[in-house]
Amino acid sequence: MKRVTALGLLLVAAASCSSGSSDSTPTSVATIATTLAPTSTVPFTPGAPGVGDVYYPGLGNGGYDVQHYGLELTYDADGSVEADAAITAVATQNLSGFNLDFVGWEIDELTVDGSEVTFLRDGDELVITHRIPSGEHFKIELSYGGTPQPMQSAAIPIAIGWLAGPEGEQFVVAEPDAAHSWFPSNDHPTDKATFTFSITVPAGFMGAANGELTDVISSETTTTYHWSMDAPMAPYLATVVIGDGWELVEDPGSTETAGLQIRNMLPADLVGDAPVALAQTGEMINVLEEAFGPYPFDQYGIAVVDGFQHALENQTLSLFGRTMVEAPFFEYVHVHELAHQWFGNSVSVAQWSDIWLNEGFATFAELLWIEHLFGAEAYREEVANRTEVTRIAEYGPPATPPPNDLFNGSVYQRGALVLVALREEIGDDAFFATLRTYAERYADGNATTDNFIAVAEETSGHDLTDLFATWLYGQELPR
Repeated sequence: MKRVTALGLLLVAAASCSSGSSDSTPTSVATIATTLAPTSTVPFTPGAPGVGDVYYPGLGNGGYDVQHYGLELTYDADGSVEADAAITAVATQNLSGFNLDFVGWEIDELTVDGSEVTFLRDGDELVITHRIPSGEHFKIELSYGGTPQPMQSAAIPIAIGWLAGPEGEQFVVAEPDAAHSWFPSNDHPTDKATFTFSITVPAGFMGAANGELTDVISSETTTTYHWSMDAPMAPYLATVVIGDGWELVEDPGSTETAGLQIRNMLPADLVGDAPVALAQTGEMINVLEEAFGPYPFDQYGIAVVDGFQHALENQTLSLFGRTMVEAPFFEYVHVHELAHQWFGNSVSVAQWSDIWLNEGFATFAELLWIEHLFGAEAYREEVANRTEVTRIAEYGPPATPPPNDLFNGSVYQRGALVLVALREEIGDDAFFATLRTYAERYADGNATTDNFIAVAEETSGHDLTDLFATWLYGQELPR
C-alpha cells in the first residue's frame, strides 16, 4: 500500500513538472519507475531480533507473522518431556533468516519446509538461516527434549515458565516473558496465533491445555489429550497442566447460566468439594458481559494446583494455586481472572508498559462484582477503602510501572481507580459504552493506552486529556 501511494504521488509531481515540455513526462515517469524496485529485487535481509517493545526489546522477532503453533508433548513420570513443535508463519519481508525466541532444551532436529537448515543459539534467541520471499507461508518443525526448567523473568522477582508442584503436578505460568522457555515462539503478545496441543501422559494422569478438548486416546500405559485453541492467543497465555489423579469436571449449572462450556481441572479431593464461588462462574460471566460485551471465547474454567501462590489468566483456563482457591477472598480473584479473558487475552497489550490495561480493568471487575452483590453503596465504600490503601501505599503512576516490577500494586489498584474516575466523569451510559466499544474494536488483537483514551473520548464526546494525565501519569493519587 505504501509503494502504490508513493508512486501515485510521484507520478502527479512528475506530470506537474512536465507541463512545459512534450517529451519530459515519459522521461520523468521512467526515471521514477526505476527507483521503485519490484519486490523480486528487494534485498533479502534477516528478520529483526525483537519487535520493539519499549521495556523488553529482546522479546518477539520481526520479519514474519506466526499463524499457528502445533505442540506435541510427551511427559514421562520422571519429569522429562519429549516435544515436537510445528509452527506455520508468513514472511512479512524478504528474509535471509529469522529468529525464534527459545531457551534451554536440547534440539534434536530443525527443518523449514521439510529441509534441514543452519541455525545457532544466542542466549534466548534461536537464529535460523533460510531464504524466504515476502508473503510466502512457511513451516518450521523442531524436535526437542529435556527436563523442563523455570526461568527468571525480567519483569517479576519469581521464577516462571514450566513449574512443578509438591504432588508432582506440572503447570505453565508464562506471563510475561516465559513462553519461550518451553516452546519456540515469537514471544510477544503482538503476534497472536491459533494453537493445537497433543499431551501424552502416563495412564492415570490428566493433561489439560487451552481451548476445547477435542479427543482422548488411551492405551494400557498412556493417555493422549488433544486440545484446540481456535481463537488467536498470545504465546504467554498458552499453558499445559498435568496431574496424577486430576479430573476435568464439567459445571452444568454455570454452563447453562453462561451459555458456554464451563469446565475445571481439579485434584481428586476437590472434585466433590469445590469452593462455592466456583459454582458462580456462570453468574460472573453474565455480570461481566453486561459491562464488557459478549464473552470472547467458547470455553472457560480454572485449573487448581499446589506449589503456586498466585493466579494467572491463561486463555480459557486460568491457573489457581490451591491456597488461593481456599482463601476467603477467592471469589474476587476468580472474577478478576475471568475479566482478563476480555482485557488481557482478547484485547492484549501492544507494549508491556501498558499493563494497567490488563490489571486495572480486571481489578475494576472486582468492584463491579461487589456492586452486583451488595449494591451501589457497597461499591462506593469499597472504592473509598481501596483509595485510602492506595494513598497510604504511595503507589506511583499506573501508566509507567518499573520494568523490573511490572506487576506492582499501582497497575492493579490505581489502574482500577482510573476507571472509577472515568465512570464518574462521563456517566454510566458513556462509560460502559466505552468499555464495550473498546473490547469489540480490539478483540483478538492489541491495544495501547492511547487507543483506549481515543475510544473514551469518541464515545463520551468529552475532552479527557486532563483526567488521564492526572490519573494515569501523575505521581500522586488525585483526591
